[in-house]
Amino acid sequence: MGCEKVLVLTFLVAAAAHASAYSMQMQPLMASSADNKVSLSVYYESLCPYCANFMVNHLLKIFQTDLINIVNLRLIPWGNTQIQSNDTWICQVPLSLHLSLAMENWFSNHGVIVLQHGVDECQLDVIEACAINSWPRVETHFKFIYCVERLHLMDKHTQWQSCYGANNLDQTPVNNCYNNGHGFQLEMAYADETAKLNPRHRFVPWVVVNNVPLQEDFENFIGYICRAYRGNKVPKACAR
Repeated sequence: MGCEKVLVLTFLVAAAAHASAYSMQMQPLMASSADNKVSLSVYYESLCPYCANFMVNHLLKIFQTDLINIVNLRLIPWGNTQIQSNDTWICQVPLSLHLSLAMENWFSNHGVIVLQHGVDECQLDVIEACAINSWPRVETHFKFIYCVERLHLMDKHTQWQSCYGANNLDQTPVNNCYNNGHGFQLEMAYADETAKLNPRHRFVPWVVVNNVPLQEDFENFIGYICRAYRGNKVPKACAR
């Protein structure tokens, strides 16, 4: 279960047509004591098929039920990206892509090494980090990330910008975050957090419940959440 890290070299453009096809339905969030919430952390990387499948077909369930009321969900988009000893990233782009001078300068200034093969993942990791930062409410940034990863499973990830319109989201804060370099800083913080995992992650998605990694049993995360919950408002999802 490993996914290569690569780099997208496109600027943000207008949303694609038929965006509404990529939105998702959620249950309303009810009030719950933050002290009793179970921590659920998902370490992943964009456009990894295993990660996309987990988010679209499994993680979504916490929003479709009342489980979200007892969960503090954190998404950490970094995964298997590598940083060399001189703090440069190692990312990859398709042979068919050509860097503009502006993008070459951006990557050079931020220490990103570009290898001539692969698919466009690194930029989307930064975009998703910016989405999390720009829209702190988990229901909001998850809808956007869910949309992007669902498009990947449909082999339509080049239409990822349609996810703004599909979810009625203003792309301006994400654009600003990406273009001013703040997204890069967010990613470096995620890289540091991922590197400090104990035990270290062996694949992605790497799912952690209350600081306990689920390892290969990550698809059964709901059972772990229900068993870890110590509050008195047990969700219906845990009674099934």
